[in-house]
Amino acid sequence: MKSKKPISAEAARIRMADLCARSEQCEYDIRQKLFKTGLPASAREEIVDYLSANRFIDNYRFARSFARDKCRFSGWGKYKIRTALAAKRLTSDEISEGMAAIEDTDYMDALRRTALAKARSLDLFGEDARENRMKLYRHILSRGFEPSLASAMVKTIIKESAP
Repeated sequence: MKSKKPISAEAARIRMADLCARSEQCEYDIRQKLFKTGLPASAREEIVDYLSANRFIDNYRFARSFARDKCRFSGWGKYKIRTALAAKRLTSDEISEGMAAIEDTDYMDALRRTALAKARSLDLFGEDARENRMKLYRHILSRGFEPSLASAMVKTIIKESAP
């Protein structure tokens, strides 16, 4: 088995700057990638400092982008987004700013899309109606939406699709 050719600090800095220029990255993700290069800790710190100073890395910007994208494109609720941001080791201020970036209309659209997609596969009025309605409710919760919103959405879908 061949061992990987070691990468220089300059090459790692250029590679990480290129990655950050192509997509939003948080400091934690960059640190993880740099750790895998095998560079010494001092070199990794210098690279992270350079990227932060030159605004390649901005955790606030990352949190806003991540939260909006996960809501719009993945249909995630606020609980799931908040947990994912915390897993990226962001501060509570950074997480709060990310959560504030989620537009209410986008959030409600994501909730509705998530609920309707699952509801299509369930019979909400047949013999197992109660069980299927609970499945729909649990599915919405599993996507990170608040229980009160999940309950209201289940009721809305039942009302709108009543035979």
